[in-house]
Amino acid sequence: GCLVFATTSNRVFAQTLPLSKLRMVGSGVFIALLVIGTCSLATGERFVEPAAGEKPHIVMILVDDWGWANVGYHRETPTKEVQTPNFDALCKQGVELDQHYAYKFCSPSRSSLMSGRLPIHVNILNAAPDIHNPEDPVSGFAAIPRNMTGMASKLKSAGYATHHVGKWDAGMATPDHTPTGRGFDTTFGYFHHDNDYYTEKVGRCMYDKHGHDDITDLWMTEGPGVGFNGTIYEEEMFKKHVMNILGNHSVDTPLFLYYAPHIVHTPLQVPQSYKDRFSFIDNKDRMIYHAMVAFLDEVIGNITAKLHERNMWDNTLIVVSSDNGGPEYPGGGANNFPHRGGKMTNWQGGVRVNAFASGGLIPTTMRGHKYEGYVALADWYATFCSLAGVDKHDERAEAAHLPAVDGLDMWPVLSGQNLTSPRTEVPLSPGLISGDYKILVSHMLQAGWTGPQYPNTSNPTGGIKAAMDCSQNNCLFNIKEDPEERNNLASSQPAILKHMQERWVAWNATAFNPNRGKAWPEACQTAVEKYGGFWGPFLP
Repeated sequence: GCLVFATTSNRVFAQTLPLSKLRMVGSGVFIALLVIGTCSLATGERFVEPAAGEKPHIVMILVDDWGWANVGYHRETPTKEVQTPNFDALCKQGVELDQHYAYKFCSPSRSSLMSGRLPIHVNILNAAPDIHNPEDPVSGFAAIPRNMTGMASKLKSAGYATHHVGKWDAGMATPDHTPTGRGFDTTFGYFHHDNDYYTEKVGRCMYDKHGHDDITDLWMTEGPGVGFNGTIYEEEMFKKHVMNILGNHSVDTPLFLYYAPHIVHTPLQVPQSYKDRFSFIDNKDRMIYHAMVAFLDEVIGNITAKLHERNMWDNTLIVVSSDNGGPEYPGGGANNFPHRGGKMTNWQGGVRVNAFASGGLIPTTMRGHKYEGYVALADWYATFCSLAGVDKHDERAEAAHLPAVDGLDMWPVLSGQNLTSPRTEVPLSPGLISGDYKILVSHMLQAGWTGPQYPNTSNPTGGIKAAMDCSQNNCLFNIKEDPEERNNLASSQPAILKHMQERWVAWNATAFNPNRGKAWPEACQTAVEKYGGFWGPFLP
């Protein structure tokens, strides 16, 4: 509530009121109204001083399935296979986040970023967005529970123009689950894990005992993206939309742009001209994957050039991250060398991801630094709230008895005010990173390593067949001294192992795991009958 001092025509009084009651107080007409405290008349959010003084423009870029070795700044020995000059330049101009962690696959990472919760407290399933449990009106859906406040809602309450372009994969069931329901003024993208880059179609669905093929997944703010599907390469379409947003934005208004490219997720598709540039690579999947990364790198160059052109650069923070490690399984095309494993696993290759913060907002004294402290995707929620001057606390979720925001403010780190990361632990579901150590507590697939070029002629389809059982005695690694996870310390460090086991048990006791339901026929029916063959919200 807010402490209100009001003068009416016949009396003066002070009263603490909830925001919903903050209208006319008393029987007279207001002459003056003073609201004491950090609160908003319009939204119920509590506002504070923006951390960097004025509210900056914020551009969040979440790359899909981007391998550790598929960017130039991670290649000690340069190779013409990796052509990422714009990513590399941005990283060099900013702060490289060397210990940045995501979930091991798509939807939980995106749910974490948008909600500010660690995946263990919001979503650990890669469920399709058409599931529903009617007995749980709050959490009986894919991805983010209905009553959690989205990152964009926070920034919108602070006066930001908010736009989403690209992959969503954080819910679809109701309007509340869509990007606009989470606070974005506009959205142009798709709901599922992926779609076809040229037709935007994805999978098939079933209702009334009939299957329906080729449902299109492309949504534009309040309805299907009719007329855009099947026109050009999807990432080109997203690029044009991003450039229109930047070109038409009123620079006096703070901007939050969340660009979530489809690249480099499957299907491995890219225009022929990019394939031709990489035709020297002798493995098809590797060739197309590198070509896709090069396409995205050019998009990044266009974005930074437009920010400079519009005189927005000096007051802009750009955060770039992958949503998980690169897929090294058959058909994935990625490479996480020298890390062990990849997407779908809790090896470092699956959860330690490419990430950096850049833009003119980064102080000159911090540019070019490699930061070794822990950062999680959930932390950007709190960081962006701090920069926008809005409290990260989620009252709506609290009222629904949902987990609180876990994100920690990383602006003191990025600005050089305090180089000690506030994050000391990262739960992996299952497993835990704490201090210098990491514990794994399940049967681990992809328990091997790749080489600098992968997939290759000796393993043309990709895939690491080795496995390691960490479910019984657990596995322990010092990931600071042994980032490639080659030395299992479980037997030689019993005291540390015991401590890590206790910490994981404590974290696991807080896990949020509602019954989200099953595929709901109305989702397919709505797509076919209401939206003309497009996916979209299927419940009120």
